[in-house]
Amino acid sequence: MGTKYTLGIDFGTLSARALLVDIVSGKEIATALFEYPHGVMDTCLPDGTTKLMPDFALQHPQDYIDAIKVTINEIITKTGVDSADIVGICSDFTECTMLPVDQSGTPLCFQDHYKNNPHSYVKLWKHHAAQEEANKLNQVAADRKEAFLPRYGGKISSEWMFPKIWQILDEDPQLYHDTAKFMELADWITMQFTGEERKNSCTAGYKAIWHKQEGFPSKEFFKILHPDLENIIEEKFNPSVYPIGSLAGYVTKEAAQLTGLKEGTVVAVGIGDAHAAVPAVGITEPGKMLAIMGTSTCHMMLGEKEVMVPGMCGVVEDGIIAGYYGYEAGQSCVGDHFQWFRENCVPEAYEREAAEKGIGIFDLLNEKAEKLQPGESGLLALDWWNGNRSVLVDVDLTGLMIGMTLATKPEEIYRALIEATAFGTKMIIETFQEYGVPVEEFYAAGGISEKNPLMMQIYSDIINMEIKIGASPQAPALGAAIFAAVAAGKKRGGYDDIYTAANVMGKVKDFSYTPVKENVPVYEKLYEEYKKLHDYFGRGENTVMKRLKKIKENAYYVNER
Repeated sequence: MGTKYTLGIDFGTLSARALLVDIVSGKEIATALFEYPHGVMDTCLPDGTTKLMPDFALQHPQDYIDAIKVTINEIITKTGVDSADIVGICSDFTECTMLPVDQSGTPLCFQDHYKNNPHSYVKLWKHHAAQEEANKLNQVAADRKEAFLPRYGGKISSEWMFPKIWQILDEDPQLYHDTAKFMELADWITMQFTGEERKNSCTAGYKAIWHKQEGFPSKEFFKILHPDLENIIEEKFNPSVYPIGSLAGYVTKEAAQLTGLKEGTVVAVGIGDAHAAVPAVGITEPGKMLAIMGTSTCHMMLGEKEVMVPGMCGVVEDGIIAGYYGYEAGQSCVGDHFQWFRENCVPEAYEREAAEKGIGIFDLLNEKAEKLQPGESGLLALDWWNGNRSVLVDVDLTGLMIGMTLATKPEEIYRALIEATAFGTKMIIETFQEYGVPVEEFYAAGGISEKNPLMMQIYSDIINMEIKIGASPQAPALGAAIFAAVAAGKKRGGYDDIYTAANVMGKVKDFSYTPVKENVPVYEKLYEEYKKLHDYFGRGENTVMKRLKKIKENAYYVNER
């Protein structure tokens, strides 16, 4: 038998990345990248005239179809691999990224009738315009003492499935009623390969309030939210859920023609992007936290029992690795945080200096920030530029920088922003530990962990732990390829369980970051101040951030009139 391969495709916020992996050696053979032509639509639709309301974040589903066509064909062409030797494929996706479709699974935005309607498009994970619906949902759930609420840290986020669906019903009832199904994109993209819908247990559990024993919330609960939602699971949702690593179906003739894959190739059920990265670093047991660091950060853990941790994004049985409870927490703004600073706050003189040195602007900022000692800038920030996902679960919170003077320099602000995200991660770690989910080891994966040694050293100093780094620059895609190998099974050249597959295909770098002894006590002092600000602005003592946001919204409507 010749060499066998699997494909993992990681659908991120701005692009999709395909990865071809040798199943036996775990070697990554080739990658292909496709940047979404429409990007993130947050100001207007593709027509250029339909403006979007505040906090909208949409995408175009055609970008995803183009992505699988371009990336898979590119990989097969440049490697010369026989498509018959690709024994399985699996996709991971940002979540909750959802889409209304008709009975055939065609997006409503493909219809002329709806192409200029914002609600017919993909609602990206960071679409926060359903916060009002999320607030009402949480109030009803709290009043009814719904069993599901503590499993999600006490709050359902506006980023999740049902607030987004409810927003559509509130703002466009006709489109809601014209929708045959509301689909998570991890499932929709899998259906593009197989022609059949298979709802995966990961995104169903973490973003659609599904429980392995109890199923989805009750009809009574949905009816209280809105009478038209009473039968949403039966009418506009597929109640059947399939475990991660299981078979979703096989590549259809149409999908084979589109991608260059062989008809009949195994397709695994989809999975959330961050969750897919866990086996990619070899994690298959409890006590190890993985931070997947990109535009945002997701924190993943495995546990042997179901524990209610305040502010977590969810605990789902078999949600990541079969046989364990998978825990998720996260930060909504990390890479986006630094990109905002780069685009809006870096002076022209720094741009010139970077150009003269022949380095990138982030390289220059890191070079300057690395010369600073912890606490030297006198700055402290709250990392809420895109709200707080954990442990406060409140997208209406906003960023804060305190301590600036006329002598403050750009690199000091930049370093304070890095430290703020590290403090946010420390807050998550401490909360898990306080509630009985031990964090004994810490891993990091994703672009930032690969490219920014300064940031990873600061994280190690602040959390006071060794940090192991995933060896693959495409950890979610590698994880998807691992799950594809499990779906293919040993008979096709894959593996019959995730433990064996992850042991062979998962990997970390041969170096790690360890705390600098003298930095730890300084950061402990700064962290105590961070916690005070965190609780003062985040737990209700001073709601100025929300009041300012409301004033901003009112000003927007005045301008629109």
